[in-house]
Amino acid sequence: LTAATPDPADGRIEREADGTPSGTLQEGATGLVSRLVPPSTAEDRLAGLLRAQRVLHSLGITGWQDALLGSFNGMSDPADAYLTAAKDGSLTARVTGALWWDRERGAEQIPELVDRRQQLNAGRFKATSIKIMQDGIAENFTAAMTAPYLDGCGCATANTGLSFVDPEALRGYVTELDALDFQVHFHALGDRAVREALDAIEAAVAANGRRGNRHHLAHLQVVHPSDLNRFAALGAIANIQPLWAAHEPQMDDLTIPFLGEERAAWQYPFGSLLRAGATLAAGSDWPVSSPNPIEGIHVAVNRRDPDSPDGKVFYPEERIDLLSALTAYTAGTAHVNGHDDAGSLMPGNLADLVVLDRDILAAPADEIAEARVERTYVGGTLVHGG
Repeated sequence: LTAATPDPADGRIEREADGTPSGTLQEGATGLVSRLVPPSTAEDRLAGLLRAQRVLHSLGITGWQDALLGSFNGMSDPADAYLTAAKDGSLTARVTGALWWDRERGAEQIPELVDRRQQLNAGRFKATSIKIMQDGIAENFTAAMTAPYLDGCGCATANTGLSFVDPEALRGYVTELDALDFQVHFHALGDRAVREALDAIEAAVAANGRRGNRHHLAHLQVVHPSDLNRFAALGAIANIQPLWAAHEPQMDDLTIPFLGEERAAWQYPFGSLLRAGATLAAGSDWPVSSPNPIEGIHVAVNRRDPDSPDGKVFYPEERIDLLSALTAYTAGTAHVNGHDDAGSLMPGNLADLVVLDRDILAAPADEIAEARVERTYVGGTLVHGG
């Protein structure tokens, strides 16, 4: 890569003043080098899956949605590992796979996704979701915003981020996927991406009626206040990553100064979404950040990093109560993954259970993160602890 290497359409090469690459590749630009990484083997992928499963069970996780089944920027597709483990019984978790939407292509890929959905269905594994990466992230100014990012001096720039899929085309794709009973899992981080995803769901509902496919928007870092009520109105699920809603260097140094005071306060609006009637489902985006639900619950309730208990609260009006946070991580995630017989302790439900070393409902809110998982059960079978 040299000063003459052009930026790809879906990414950016960070450069020195003379145009020389400085060493950081953003978004799609990672594909310039990731294609050179030796591919993993089927054995590698299976071993990685089973190791990840042990880690997640140890944190009380009984099931999840894998947001990337497919090929993207040289990353290995784990679908074969899931299918192998599901068929031989070594997959003890309940897993929904999200098939990756190739943003370089259009509706012509949908028949292939239908075929993959049929093939990737065994045991506790089903690939019934489609992952559409609608924008990037705020820290490198690729999250799609309704207004421009600011520069280091607080002045507006010409950059409003990237919409990886044309918004008008997105409405057509989502309408077709919805008619085929796919769930759509959007990466929607900036407020423009959130609006574009909601517009696509609205188009699908107008064309197809309510089909109960439980489309969800993940991350929701910045949500415009005028879009908050649309989640409940459209049946769109807010897929939140609570651990990120705290003051830490990435937030304070790389994000808030470039969003501005008003827009920074729209970040991770869990309380506003809940008050607007939205259904919350909570996750982690692991391995981007810790998969530990207890830590995420702590931040959802306190809006402070567990490692900085005396730190400044991050927009306290967006805190949610402990029971709502627990519900997002249990019934909310079960709902988004189509397990209506899981996520709550009721007669006849699946015995997917977690035993903690304390009653966090009775403990002070600032001690939630100190809880530890003692045992995890899936379908009544012990998968972690003794």
